[in-house]
Amino acid sequence: MTTALPMLSIGPHSVQPPVVLAPMAGITNAPFRTLCREFSGGKGLFVSEMITTRALVERNEKTMQLVHFDATETPRSIQLYGVDPVTVGKAVRMIVDEDLADHIDLNFGCPVPKVTRKGGGSALPYKRPLLRAILNEAVSNAGELPVTMKMRKGINDDHLTYLDAGRIAVEEGVTAIALHGRTAAQHYGGTADWDAIARLKEHVPEIPVLGNGDIWSADDALRMMRETGCDGVVVGRGCLGRPWLFGDLVAGFEGTGAYAAPTLREVAAVMRRHAELLGEWIGDEARGVIDFRKHVAWYLKGFSVGSEMRKKLAISSSLDEMDAHLSELNLDQAWPVGADGPRGRSSGNGRVVLPDGWLKDPYDCSAVSTEAELDTSGG
Repeated sequence: MTTALPMLSIGPHSVQPPVVLAPMAGITNAPFRTLCREFSGGKGLFVSEMITTRALVERNEKTMQLVHFDATETPRSIQLYGVDPVTVGKAVRMIVDEDLADHIDLNFGCPVPKVTRKGGGSALPYKRPLLRAILNEAVSNAGELPVTMKMRKGINDDHLTYLDAGRIAVEEGVTAIALHGRTAAQHYGGTADWDAIARLKEHVPEIPVLGNGDIWSADDALRMMRETGCDGVVVGRGCLGRPWLFGDLVAGFEGTGAYAAPTLREVAAVMRRHAELLGEWIGDEARGVIDFRKHVAWYLKGFSVGSEMRKKLAISSSLDEMDAHLSELNLDQAWPVGADGPRGRSSGNGRVVLPDGWLKDPYDCSAVSTEAELDTSGG
């Protein structure tokens, strides 16, 4: 039985099923997007890593590589991060003029200290006038390209911003909003507040609202849609070491078949392909395998693989070395029960690093520093 769900529209782009890959620094590069897209059959929306606007405008070499899309990627989706309205506007205009993407997403959800201590990421929506100015510059320079935004509930439970930010977004012409149901103080700990997603949807019925947080399986995504009334889901940590989750999401939303339960042999083949794609993308096999190391534990979660072998795989520096280690595994292992669930960062320290005096006045933007634009990774 097919689940009856409305088509998600992001400007002129129809996204069905209504599933979006969340931007993750160092993760959602072109190779990983390729894997996820292959498993989904090309269905869904797959967003680039977070791109810092100043680095883009200055044509930083690493940044220019990150905005490169495979010819098969449609629509091309870029996430931008910035704190200076003028620079954000320049970056958006550059994307339009040089035809770098078909959709622009703005990041107001990053909780890491190197971003929030300068007033960026999830700290920024607290400064309402600054948020409005950035959105205005982005939308006014985007032309026909849809502009969306991703945010958190707020800085902490005493400084919630998502309803005000949602209303500002509607007024400035943002096409859709994604809400991670956590505050910056929670980081990735605790449980995502899906009720907040429902409240935001009620608050801004004019545009699509997408829910993010604690989607570890296709069933989680379907349940979020039912419980919150949101228009789509954004999947982040749930696909770490699980790019086939996007195939499950298609199957779940379309009601067309069973979910994937790959054997370790099948998982090993995906690992090998992931590392190979990274090497081709970087232009150096060894660097590709080294970059892949961070993914090893995620792929192997739940399988019976000893710590020594996990360590060997995590320090491999060539495809041949990786192949040799993978061949030593008991590859006939079935998909382990309980292998789904939290992966990646899961802690929350309850403290957000902010500029001095940041919380004194939500309308005083004098403490905002353009130094927050200098990191090319953005966190």
